[in-house]
Amino acid sequence: MKLILRVFFFFFISAKLFSQTPVAVSKVVYLDSMWAETTEEKHQYTRLILEYYSEKKTYIFKDFYKSKALKTISSTSDKDIIRKEGQTISYYESGNKESSVFYSNGKKIGKEYNWYDNGNLKSEIEYFESKDKKEIFKINNYWNLQKERMVADGNGDYQDIDEDGYEEGGAVKNGVPDGTWKGKSIKQKYTFVENYKNGKLTSGISTDSFNIEHPYDIVFQAPAPKKGMNSFYKFIGLNFHIPQEARNKVTGKIYLSFIIDKNGKLVEPTILKGIGHGLDESAINVITFAKNWNPGIKRGIPIRVNYTLPITIAKNNP
Repeated sequence: MKLILRVFFFFFISAKLFSQTPVAVSKVVYLDSMWAETTEEKHQYTRLILEYYSEKKTYIFKDFYKSKALKTISSTSDKDIIRKEGQTISYYESGNKESSVFYSNGKKIGKEYNWYDNGNLKSEIEYFESKDKKEIFKINNYWNLQKERMVADGNGDYQDIDEDGYEEGGAVKNGVPDGTWKGKSIKQKYTFVENYKNGKLTSGISTDSFNIEHPYDIVFQAPAPKKGMNSFYKFIGLNFHIPQEARNKVTGKIYLSFIIDKNGKLVEPTILKGIGHGLDESAINVITFAKNWNPGIKRGIPIRVNYTLPITIAKNNP
């Protein structure tokens, strides 16, 4: 009788354990100052993607400062290449709220509210999508540190300094820059003067740390292959080596990132999500031997830009 009871008890416990819902496992990613994936030793931020190994439409993720204080909480439609969706709230390292805004398809939409680290309201900025699908915005209201309302209903004087020491300011008319704006970047060591008319940049000139002037008429130009993206994709297709044992057997998508440096060279390729079988190494190699791009340009000055690329491995590859 005791033996039967022991067997029944063991069966009951075993059945209960196996019937429990599996615990959803999250993923930790270490990021550098440019938000590119790096090692734990070199990281500036940490990203926690909740329930990463589950199949979901959206994933909640949290970014943390190196001090482990919460920086951002949001959702993403892609767990490997972050594309923000829904309400996104950011915090200062002190724990005070920094901003709150809604994202759709990775772009800000609607009103964004910003606060100073002391808790005072800083600005109300409204985002729209233009006819050509670009993100545009209007500065509706802005208060300085002394709680003085400097921009009211889209008109006034704006002055801002962000956490990276980037400063800019000038007149605002009907919610957009108008007239002369001035600013500087402590991190990148340059100053600039820009002229606007009804929100459109008419001319700009920056002065770098060597006192060299750089004229421009576009604030930011994204890096791009010298012969265009189609040419770059063709290069990837022709030079991506698929090991014999993986051909027509292994399929999936590799996510990798790399930096386009100030000279346009593709450096620091890193696998964000691989599929193994020697294919991840092939992805690294093909980026290593790719030709230089036109570098990213900000206010006339070349800058380093992080780029993420998905590579799909399908059957019937030659």
